[in-house]
Amino acid sequence: MGSKTKSSSGNASVNADKSKHEEKEKDKNRYKYKIEIQQMMFVSGETNDPPESTTALIEEIVRDQVVELVLQAQKTSSARGQRSMSPEDVIFLIRHDTAKVNRLRTYLSWKDVRKNAREQENGDIGAGNELMDEGSGAGAGGNAGGLPNKMLSKQKKSQIRLPWEIEFMFNEQPLEANDDAAVDEEEREAVLAQLKRLKQNDERTKHMTQKEYVHWSDCRQASFTFRKAKRFREWCGLSQITESRPNDDVIDILGFLTFEMVCSITEEALKLKKSSLQLQSQEGETKKRRYLFDEPSNDSKPIMVEHVQEAWRNLQQVSKSRNCLYKFRGGRFRGRPNII
Repeated sequence: MGSKTKSSSGNASVNADKSKHEEKEKDKNRYKYKIEIQQMMFVSGETNDPPESTTALIEEIVRDQVVELVLQAQKTSSARGQRSMSPEDVIFLIRHDTAKVNRLRTYLSWKDVRKNAREQENGDIGAGNELMDEGSGAGAGGNAGGLPNKMLSKQKKSQIRLPWEIEFMFNEQPLEANDDAAVDEEEREAVLAQLKRLKQNDERTKHMTQKEYVHWSDCRQASFTFRKAKRFREWCGLSQITESRPNDDVIDILGFLTFEMVCSITEEALKLKKSSLQLQSQEGETKKRRYLFDEPSNDSKPIMVEHVQEAWRNLQQVSKSRNCLYKFRGGRFRGRPNII
């Protein structure tokens, strides 16, 4: 009897170890973007190394958001009678966030500029030199590709036109003589949002050394999709969600939006961590004595799971106008998750 009980307990321990090993392997295959998420969090202001549970939770949230984006975009394309979704179908879902849409249009326009520059470099070297000669006098107002800002803005307007804009509904466009004088309200909001982001980046990098700033610049290149398209499709299950394979522009847009999602969650979690630190400092004002083995402050602690959960809850709050309109119908409020 004793030998049997010993063998059964030994088998149970072996099975338990085997199940733990299988769970670890499953988690390893499930969470594939730990390093990329840590880099994106560092760019967003998280200076401490977050634990694996935090990055795993953020990866789960981003995956759910990508699946929701693809499902809604596929539904929009089906309503138009198209089998495959287009980049406009994805942009349509974030059309209310004008600052994000303008950043995305700038990103796509620079992608087209680089693509055209490569084609000109390979095909027509003379045309490329002529283009560089035109942009060589831009000085401080020029851009990385040698194009002045006016030329780039015209190229953005001519290449990226969204179907729900008023200009898209008419074949004849108004004269562009007063385009430089008249500043669109959406462009003004985009410029203010861009200045705010530049100020945040300046505050984050103000006290960095040269080595830290180089690392921060490298982390800004982190992406879910850049040279990882196949891995990204398997990660979010695009083949199971859509019948047709999305083109490269859709994958690039999803990569841009996933970066924005991680940054939004991190920034909101940092605000919550800072507010909890202030609350603890106010409670600790009555305690005059400090002990040798006191816990470190929240400022030296990384973002934890509870901060991410609370940040997700705040980002999913329903607007008052939408909630107020729904109250006239009665019943429980049901809606899709917000795209952050």
